[in-house]
Amino acid sequence: MLKRLNLQIEGIVQGVGFRPFIFSLAREHGVSGWVLNSSRGVEIEIEGAEEALNNFLSQVKNNPPPLSRILSILQKEIPLIGDKTFAIHESKSLADRVPFISPDTDVCDDCLRELFDPADRRYRYPFINCTNCGPRFTIIKDIPYDRDKTTMQSFTLCPECEQEYHDPLNRRFHAQPIGCWQCGPRLMLLNERGGEIKAADPVQETIALLLQGSILAVKGLGGFHLAVDATSEEAVLRLRSRKLREEKPFAIMVRDIERARQVCLISPQEEEILTSKLKPILLLKKRPGHGIAESVAPRNQFFGIMLPYTPVHHLLLKSRFDALVMTSANITDEPITKDNQESLERLQGIADYFLMHNRDIHVRADDSIVRTAAGKLSILRRSRGMVPLSLPLIEDGLEVLACGAELKNTICFTKGKVAFLSQYIGDMESVAADRIFLESIEHLKNILQVAPEVIAYDLHPDYRATRYALEQSYSRAVGVQHHFAHVAGCLAEHGVDGPAIGVAFDGTGYGDDGAIWGSEFFTFDYSHYKRRAHFAYVPMPGGDAAAKEPYRMAISYLYRTFKEKLSGLNLPLLQKYSDRVQPFMTMIDRGINSPLTSSCGRLFDAVSSLAGLRDVMTFEGQAPMELEMAIDEPHDLVYTYQVAAQAAGPDFIISFEPMIAAIIDDVLQGKTASYISCRFHNTVAQVIADICGRLRVKEGIKLVALSGGVFQNLYLLTRSVDLLRSKGFTVLTHEQVPTNDGGISLGQAVIARRAYKI
Repeated sequence: MLKRLNLQIEGIVQGVGFRPFIFSLAREHGVSGWVLNSSRGVEIEIEGAEEALNNFLSQVKNNPPPLSRILSILQKEIPLIGDKTFAIHESKSLADRVPFISPDTDVCDDCLRELFDPADRRYRYPFINCTNCGPRFTIIKDIPYDRDKTTMQSFTLCPECEQEYHDPLNRRFHAQPIGCWQCGPRLMLLNERGGEIKAADPVQETIALLLQGSILAVKGLGGFHLAVDATSEEAVLRLRSRKLREEKPFAIMVRDIERARQVCLISPQEEEILTSKLKPILLLKKRPGHGIAESVAPRNQFFGIMLPYTPVHHLLLKSRFDALVMTSANITDEPITKDNQESLERLQGIADYFLMHNRDIHVRADDSIVRTAAGKLSILRRSRGMVPLSLPLIEDGLEVLACGAELKNTICFTKGKVAFLSQYIGDMESVAADRIFLESIEHLKNILQVAPEVIAYDLHPDYRATRYALEQSYSRAVGVQHHFAHVAGCLAEHGVDGPAIGVAFDGTGYGDDGAIWGSEFFTFDYSHYKRRAHFAYVPMPGGDAAAKEPYRMAISYLYRTFKEKLSGLNLPLLQKYSDRVQPFMTMIDRGINSPLTSSCGRLFDAVSSLAGLRDVMTFEGQAPMELEMAIDEPHDLVYTYQVAAQAAGPDFIISFEPMIAAIIDDVLQGKTASYISCRFHNTVAQVIADICGRLRVKEGIKLVALSGGVFQNLYLLTRSVDLLRSKGFTVLTHEQVPTNDGGISLGQAVIARRAYKI
């Protein structure tokens, strides 16, 4: 019996070889009809015997192309037409499109074989790619994903590439970025003044310069890297000096998985992540005798490692280097550079030479950063290779633009039952970041064809993203408390709505009472939250300066704990800052530039300073990171803390005066920083389990969501999850969006949507 079916397939099905896959499948099963790209995905009509159609559908569902991601297949029977062949039709646009675009992906094995095959016409071609690999999101200007809507539009295909492009049975059928030595992009090596260095092979010349210790700006998929030989202490220190990045770890790119194993300890799960199509920067434990310059990641137990993901990377690392520093090309805290002229201007005085190309990057995208935590993937920065993957939502609703936070900014759009997070934009503290923020909004608006009816923003009035939101003319605007957005985002990525206990631990967030929050225990769902517990407020002497100079918070906690007895303590810290102690005490007593905070991050800062690890930070989060890194001999001891029940306001206030006093005793007794740090971490984890247990007694809630930048701490997260699970809680942690402020926009979006539920 003959039948004809119409299929509407949504998901990542454009630019991933789906149409040639369908074409080959149709020929294999002897069915007729056609396939085309539409603005909603792929549309297919197939006609043939019922058994053949069923076999066809089974293979579509179970064995699609490797880069595709099918989200839905709508199927309906339609009248027979009787066509005799199967064809690929031109793309068509639809008004109600919900596009799913493939992220940029690493070079595939087939292209790698061709890259190093002297007999292949693309031998050593630095931009080799096919339907299964290469640039995607960073070159797309609009959809449907066709060549004239990408930055490849200016490159006219040569006859050989043209033939490949139009052959449905070829691996490069409609691979939009393809080209070759005759018709594609080309590499150029420039000196620091922008003059081109004539070289038969710019890659070989670049290798020679790197071996001499030079700093190279190398253009990649989503922007430029700054590259030096990672085994050269001198070269790495020069890069640090020029980039104004004193101590923050650099990422390194190693030649292959075998070299990665020589540098780091790698579990099977970590190897799977490292070698995946994503090719992220993965945080891995250092192996003794690794051979990498110490200044790459000082005072850190981990390296950020990635494998080559572009042809240029493979060409650079194939034979001469075990590892290269590959760090975002920028001045510290500014956005990554992506354009040729921009790089020459912004990297002047940093890079000695520039290896660039003439294929424009439309959307800048840093490397994604991940680690494993509590047995699962944990994302620290969600960007290249992950964006613009969609996140399914539990309900349909109005289209929302969520503007994110001030640090590690991302934006989020909702459309239908999905959310789209932008690439990592970064800290909103520069003119360049502000421009990228606006560009990202317009680009995603364009390719998603969204017309947001609601705008969501953080409550902090001085955040740039908040000011932008309040300047817009949306009739529906929703201010969302920072930590509520954190925990709601955690629920959203797991497809649940609560009720739940939310634990939001971070450095800062504008509270409902005007104080600086950061250690919040909520009971909540998307519609509302109630603050049930938090750390006792302590002053921040000097305001924002206290977030950069941990010794200020150490003195604040000491003063709160010991009061007038503080001057009698024989502590090295108090001796070192003897001229600051009395002025800080006076500021605190008089409430002068000493805002109150419940921040868990500031508590970590204080303990880092008290333990003798870090008094002044050179990058955000350095003191807590070094406090975690100090743990080399774990134990199970905890400090004492106090929990005060309240009749009004939050149910519980947690105070740490007993812990601070005990830490001082440990310091005076000569206990190691490792001992103090481990005991402190154990205490914070115990507090989490304790308060969640008390709230479960009151509310009967067994679901806990952990969110906030403090939970980037691997030791704390793992111990907290283990303690909670041992007490019968179901624990949700972030796996698809960052636990830091990079995930805030998702939480803002689902909260704002619920506020105006259809």
